[in-house]
Amino acid sequence: MALRIEAEGWLAHAGVDQWRDPATRPTALAKWRADIEAGRTWVVEEPDGRLSGTVTLAAPDTDFWSTADDLGSALYVAKLITARNARGTRLGARLLDWVSRRATDQELSWVRLDCWRSNRALQAYYLALGFDHVRTEAPPHRKSGWLAQRASAVLLHPEDVLADCPEGRWGGRQSLTPEGVG
Repeated sequence: MALRIEAEGWLAHAGVDQWRDPATRPTALAKWRADIEAGRTWVVEEPDGRLSGTVTLAAPDTDFWSTADDLGSALYVAKLITARNARGTRLGARLLDWVSRRATDQELSWVRLDCWRSNRALQAYYLALGFDHVRTEAPPHRKSGWLAQRASAVLLHPEDVLADCPEGRWGGRQSLTPEGVG
């Protein structure tokens, strides 16, 4: 949650209203807590124990994705967050490569995500990482809905791998480390 709170502050400072809407925030936080408890949320743990990033492998959000999208053909990314002190390390791209590897291992064709409809900078970021905009959905009770996907075979930093932590699961989260780090 500390990563999310830090990201909320950074987004607010940047003039982006993402994640702070009082009408949607409680539901979104409850959903994320459920993902954490279910073991669908992974964190990047640095050698000093500090958490520098997180990603959730969520179920397809049927407010946006439909059976016409072949729901079972993809892994779905949610709550991709990197700490501000990880800026410049390509951690977000490396997390997405990690998701791509998991999708490929599961013989899934796509990595999919949705993001805030008004966050143009985040949309541009995903496009730069090889995602293609699929469409934008705008259900009245949601502010997210810009949908994108990229082929699971796409790896932007194959030389800079995040690996599952040897200790595996802890505290309801799954742990990742930079490869070669304990």
